[in-house]
Amino acid sequence: MKILVFNAGSSSLKFGIFDMAREDHRIFKGEFERFKNGKCTFHYCTDGLQGKPQQRQEALATLEDAIKAVPAKLKEFGYDNFDALGHRVAHGGDRFHDAATIDYEVLSFIEQCTPLAPLHNPANMLAINLSRSLWPDLPQVAVFDTAFHHTIPDRAFTYAVPKAWRDTGLRRYGFHGTSHKYVGLRVAKALHCPVTDLQIISCHLGNGASICAINRGFSIDTSMGMTPLEGLVMGTRSGDVDPGLFAYLSRELGLDAQTIEMQLYTASGLKALSGTEDMRDVEKMAANGNADAQLALNVYAYRVRKYIGAYAAAMGGVDVIAFTGGVGENSASMRRRVCDKFEFLGLHLDEDLNQAVRLQGYEAPQLQSFDSGIKVIVTQTCEQYMIAQEVKHSLDRQQTQQSHSNSWNIPVAVSARHIHLSDKAVAALFGADHQLTKARSLTQPESWAANETVAVIGPKGTLGKVRILGPTRDQTQIEVSKTDTFTLGLDAPVRPSGKLEHTPLVKLRGPAGELETNGLIIAARHIHMSPQDAEKMGLKDGDYVDVQLGNGERGVAFSNTLIRVKDSYVTEMHIDTDEANAANIAFATKGQLVINETQAKADIVVRKNMELNGNNAV
Repeated sequence: MKILVFNAGSSSLKFGIFDMAREDHRIFKGEFERFKNGKCTFHYCTDGLQGKPQQRQEALATLEDAIKAVPAKLKEFGYDNFDALGHRVAHGGDRFHDAATIDYEVLSFIEQCTPLAPLHNPANMLAINLSRSLWPDLPQVAVFDTAFHHTIPDRAFTYAVPKAWRDTGLRRYGFHGTSHKYVGLRVAKALHCPVTDLQIISCHLGNGASICAINRGFSIDTSMGMTPLEGLVMGTRSGDVDPGLFAYLSRELGLDAQTIEMQLYTASGLKALSGTEDMRDVEKMAANGNADAQLALNVYAYRVRKYIGAYAAAMGGVDVIAFTGGVGENSASMRRRVCDKFEFLGLHLDEDLNQAVRLQGYEAPQLQSFDSGIKVIVTQTCEQYMIAQEVKHSLDRQQTQQSHSNSWNIPVAVSARHIHLSDKAVAALFGADHQLTKARSLTQPESWAANETVAVIGPKGTLGKVRILGPTRDQTQIEVSKTDTFTLGLDAPVRPSGKLEHTPLVKLRGPAGELETNGLIIAARHIHMSPQDAEKMGLKDGDYVDVQLGNGERGVAFSNTLIRVKDSYVTEMHIDTDEANAANIAFATKGQLVINETQAKADIVVRKNMELNGNNAV
């Protein structure tokens, strides 16, 4: 399948042809940028990664002119034969968690989101509408910047404003999701470990800029909010400002809200501070002694550092700080400015490695010194390739669903709070020679409920008679619901079993003594699965799926459900009591498992071919 990808941004048009049957998927890359005085710069590269980047001036004055010129450019280079189109769309609201084939309903919803992304969605809509007229017989798919961030918890996406405002859709959505998703996978590939084992802060620094906290594979917070205006200082966007400035400027300068908003989008950021929105020009001016440009660099770097510090705290630690985007990839001085202040966290940048970065393909060099506790990685982002992957799997999924049902019914059990103890913990709580005694068997043959219980004590309250499950484990693990954490007065992370790094301390009290231990988690929803069922469903250990429980008003879809495959497992989904209450389940039921092909297969392909594919995005 050959796919044409459009990424129509606020200041440029990127496009590319991807042949998904080739090992080197990207066969053509093009970009129109720097529209000025009726002209623009056209960057292009033919013949995949082996091609030599070239550029020339084109007599194209606007984004619309550039889009209309694409068919001629593709024909010129012999790439005008393809099967589908993929469009980057900035804002999908809270509706789209995956790519969607474009029809009237999808197009209408994208247009409804325009007030949330007034610079971006109109550009995306322009590309879509023109493409549908230029290639009316080809399927076209929208891939949303906001989709990756649908895992952000409510405490992070909720604004503290009146409920009537929130009911209109006012909340944090986040952007650059395709880029941040790719960066997380690319970092994991470079470090030869699963992305679910890493805490990554992804810094997409370009004309548009954002930072994302990727906690074990999932976005848990990001600097852009309801619109792409919030967060970092950008080329022409202000980033964070006091919302009180609207009333102030109305009183003092007589400006209306719409004028202020557009000035924050188009006349702020680096442009307002230094006179130019291009970081390359800002750095040259600063080096020549321009005080405004020097201030702009300091403000820009300070805002990035502030968000990195906040997200390190939000995740309870950080393993990797990753840089991408035009500034992140190409500005060694900005990377140094950002990293210099984090020695207190154990980050030590190697300046020689930092200065030596010359990204030719899609390398991911590490820039930290040998004694650094945090890794620093820089890589070209790969938004267009990820969009092509999403398009392919969206179309494949539709074809699969048309040919046969792609779902299975599996048993779902409610898992109440419980504890797995180590031998050392058993001795401390019940006595040196004590052995746990079996009360009853559980569905999973290797586990059983013990007669013993303990109290779990937090700074605010206590959970009494919490059941212990046997046999003992190497680490003590306490699994509770989110509601239980409020009783205890502790903030426990959502984690897969066994992932206990940086978990809060809690006190356990048994008949023979007390023990203070870490290991308090809210267990990530998961499905125990036998190898036979996994093979039948086309799944493997570590995949994520969606599960639909019930229908109608109380029907609940549980996304991002972890698959755990083991010879001794009996296929069964486990949810906690909060999730059961949300789905109106008292004890057990059956759920419809739906394979999330976009999530699972796209990630698998990226991991296999990560060294060979990508696109530079600014």
